[in-house]
Amino acid sequence: MRQQLTKLKPTGGFAQIFHVGLMIVLPLAVFVLVRLNNNFIQVALAIILLSKWRMFAVNVRYWPTNIRANGIDLVVGISTLIFMVHTNSVFWQLLWVVLYGTWLVGIKPMANSLGVAAQAAMGQLYGLMAVFIEWPAAPSYGLVLAAGLICYVSARHFFNSFDEPYSRLLSYVWGYFGAALTWLLSHWLLFYGIVAQPTLLLSVVGYGFATLYYLDHANKPSRALQRQILFVMIATVTVILALSDWRDRVV
Repeated sequence: MRQQLTKLKPTGGFAQIFHVGLMIVLPLAVFVLVRLNNNFIQVALAIILLSKWRMFAVNVRYWPTNIRANGIDLVVGISTLIFMVHTNSVFWQLLWVVLYGTWLVGIKPMANSLGVAAQAAMGQLYGLMAVFIEWPAAPSYGLVLAAGLICYVSARHFFNSFDEPYSRLLSYVWGYFGAALTWLLSHWLLFYGIVAQPTLLLSVVGYGFATLYYLDHANKPSRALQRQILFVMIATVTVILALSDWRDRVV
């Protein structure tokens, strides 16, 4: 039987007021701290981590389950901070504030299968982009570990909304695939703007397979649609690989 993972939400009193207020103020607080000085970046990170304090307001044996259930939220929050730090443009920083606020208020509370799939997709994209933006010259093993962990957490979050008996195994497989692809491509780390090639390839392949899985679970598959999705996925990967310059390592 699939283990039920529930998000911790305060139901009343001061905890509820604090929770709602934090969701509203958190993106703006991160923006202000980033704009003030680089010395306040650690404070912004601490605020993001403290926003998940309820994960640890339970018995210790529930901590791993709560961390896994809230992993995508942490990935999106920390990634947003990294995006804001790596630009001096007020416009782009405010855009990240709006997107983070949209995540906290609109996307994160969604509990249906499609909403959870969107959360997993956004978490993987944000997390992989942030890893390669923050540590493009990191040792291969660091990139491999980070990419594998993000892919695993995203897959586990995705499968949590389905009655999938092999959710853990499939999550490990996707995490291993993400780590292996990152190890291979880290020898020729190419960027398309701010998006690294491993991020683009893992997003295309991951979203393609996730769409096929969702359609199959929703009993809406058709051979024509499946072939179209597979064709688009294979064609996109082929174009990315064919047009890449493999002569140099670009960071």
